[in-house]
Amino acid sequence: MSELLNGVQLLNQDSQVVDGGEHLKGKVVGLYFSASWCPPCRAFTPKLVRFFNEIKKNHPEFEVVFVSRDREDGDLREYFLEHMGEWVAIQFGDPKIQELLAQYEVKTIPSMRIIKPNGDVVVADARTEIQEKGSDPEALWEEWLAFYE
Repeated sequence: MSELLNGVQLLNQDSQVVDGGEHLKGKVVGLYFSASWCPPCRAFTPKLVRFFNEIKKNHPEFEVVFVSRDREDGDLREYFLEHMGEWVAIQFGDPKIQELLAQYEVKTIPSMRIIKPNGDVVVADARTEIQEKGSDPEALWEEWLAFYE
C-alpha cells in the first residue's frame, strides 16, 4: 500500500497532511470506502473503530485509509474527524479516490479491502468479516495475516 499511495497526501486526525508512502510504510492497510450520507456506513463505522482500536493495542502496524464518497470537503472532514478512528483519509477531490474505486471495483459502500503494499487484495470483503467475526479481533487479525504473507 505504501507503494500504491506513494506521493498521495493523506489527512490525519490532527488535520495534518502526511505522505501516503511514508506513513504507510511497513503497515497492513485497510481501505475503507464510506461516506457521511450513507446510513449503512454510519452504522458500520463505530464497529470498525472498535475493531481498529482493539487490533492497534497489539499490532501498531495496522492502518486504515478512509476513501470518501462524500460530495463536499466539509462533509468528508466532519465525518472523518468526528466519527472515525486514529487513521488517515485521502483528501477530498484527490483523483486517487476515483482510481481506487475503479481498481478495487467498489460498487457499494461501506466497503473495505485489506491490501498488500503493492496493492494486491488480501481480503476482498473485510467489512463483512468484521461484522461477522469482529467480536474476536485477534483471531480475525491472525486469519488476515495468514493470507497476507
